[in-house]
Amino acid sequence: MIHWFRRDLRIADNVALHEAYTRGERLVPFFCWEDGLVDGPDCAPARTEFFLASLGSLVRNLEALGHRLVVRRGTPAVELRKLAAETGASAVFANRGYEPGGRRDDDAVAKALGAVSVGFQTFKDAVAWEEREILTAAGGVYTVFTPYSKAWKLRTPPPARPKLGKARQPMPPGIASAELPPGVAEPRVPTGPDGVPAGERAAQQALDAFVVERVFAYAEARDYPALAGGTSRLSPHLRLGTLGIRTILARLAEARARATSDAARKGCDVWLTELVWREFYQQILANHPHVATRCFRPEYDALGWSGTDAQFDAWRAGQTGYPIVDAAMRCLDATGWMHNRLRMIVSMFLTKDLLLPWQRGERWFMQRLVDGDLAANSGGWQWSAGTGTDAAPYFRIFNPVTQGRRFDPDGEFIRRWVPELAGLDAKAVHAPWEGPLAAAGARYPRPIVDHAVQRGRCLAMFKAARGA
Repeated sequence: MIHWFRRDLRIADNVALHEAYTRGERLVPFFCWEDGLVDGPDCAPARTEFFLASLGSLVRNLEALGHRLVVRRGTPAVELRKLAAETGASAVFANRGYEPGGRRDDDAVAKALGAVSVGFQTFKDAVAWEEREILTAAGGVYTVFTPYSKAWKLRTPPPARPKLGKARQPMPPGIASAELPPGVAEPRVPTGPDGVPAGERAAQQALDAFVVERVFAYAEARDYPALAGGTSRLSPHLRLGTLGIRTILARLAEARARATSDAARKGCDVWLTELVWREFYQQILANHPHVATRCFRPEYDALGWSGTDAQFDAWRAGQTGYPIVDAAMRCLDATGWMHNRLRMIVSMFLTKDLLLPWQRGERWFMQRLVDGDLAANSGGWQWSAGTGTDAAPYFRIFNPVTQGRRFDPDGEFIRRWVPELAGLDAKAVHAPWEGPLAAAGARYPRPIVDHAVQRGRCLAMFKAARGA
C-alpha cells in the first residue's frame, strides 16, 4: 500500500497512514515535490522553512521505524501511477484535501489510478467534521458561526489513531527517490520568543506545554500579544499536519476534566471555540470556494475601495504612524508570526481605515505567515472587512489607538518592535503625535490617515454598496 503524504506530515494520529499500514503487508510512504512548492508566488519564507524542517522530521521518524520516504518530482497523478506500477501496490491511501487545489489533485489522482485499476481511498483527517457532516435542520450548510458551534459541540469527536508501527517488509529494490534540499536536514529551532519550532516532536511538546496549565488562563491571556505563552502557537502545526486534530481535542478534554475552577474551565471552552472557528472556515471554503478570492456577500464585490498603493506599502512596512499596527506588521515581516488579536487589528485597519481591498492584505499574509492557511486567512480577513459570512458588522471599526491601549496597555509589544518609541511611557507610546514627537525620534512617521475621517468614509462606502 502507498500512503501519499500531503498536509499530514506526521506518523501519529494520521488516519490514512494508519489505514494503509494496517491493510497491507508493505507500506510505501510517498511525497510529491511539485513545481512551486517552495518557490511559488505565495510561498512565505517562514512557512517554507517550517515545511522543510517538518519534512525532515518526518523522514527521520519514518527511518526510525524502518520505513523510507519516496520523494518524486512532478505531479501527484503522474508520479503515483508510476510508483504503483514500480512497487506493485494495489491501492493508494491519502487524507482528503479541502482547498480547491487539493480537491483537483484528488480528482486527477483518482482518474489516473482508476485507468490502471489501482485503488484510491481518501480519508477525513485534517478536521473533526467535514463540510457536509454538520448541517442545519433543513439540511443546509451553516453560514453563521454560533449555531454551527453549538451543533459541533454536541458531537463526540472521533478518537485519535495509533502511531505508525515498524516496517514489516522492506521497500522493493530499485525504487528511486529524489534528493531533498539542504533545508530538510536539520530541525528548525527559531530564535526569539515569536518563532515556532517545526516537526512532529516539537508539535507534541508545544501541545503538552499548553494543555498542562496555560490553557486554563487562555480566556484572559489570549488577547495580549506581549504575554508569552498566552496562546498555543499550534496553528502552524495544524496547517501542515504535524499534529492531528483528534489528538488536540482529546488532550483538551483531559485538561478540562482536570480543571478545578470556573475560570480554568472557561479557558478550555474558549480554546475549543477557537478550534471550532477553524473548522467553520474550512467548511465555508469547501462549500463556497469563491470566498478564496471574492466576498462571501456578492453585493460587497462592488465596494468602492479608494486607498492608494503608497498606503498599502506603508501598512506592509509598518510605517503607518499607528504604533500597534506598525509593531504587528514588523513582527510579521521579521518572524512570519502574528498574534490573532493583532491580525484583527491590522486587517481592519487596512480595510476600514486605509480603504484597501481585503484581498491585498490576505495575499500579503499568505506571503508572510508561517501558518498561512487559505480557509482561515480568507475567513479572518473577510470577518474584519465585514464582507464575509458571519463577519463583524461593517459599522464595527476598531480604533487602532484604543486597541493598542487595551491589549498592550504597558506598550511592551510596541517598544519591542518599534524601537523608535522605546523612550515613551505607557500613555504616550500609543499616540506619540499627541505629545512632543521629538521624544519619539524623528524617524517615526505621523499617522498616514486620520482615523475619524476614514471611519466616516468607510461607512459611506459600505452604505453605497448596500444601496442605502
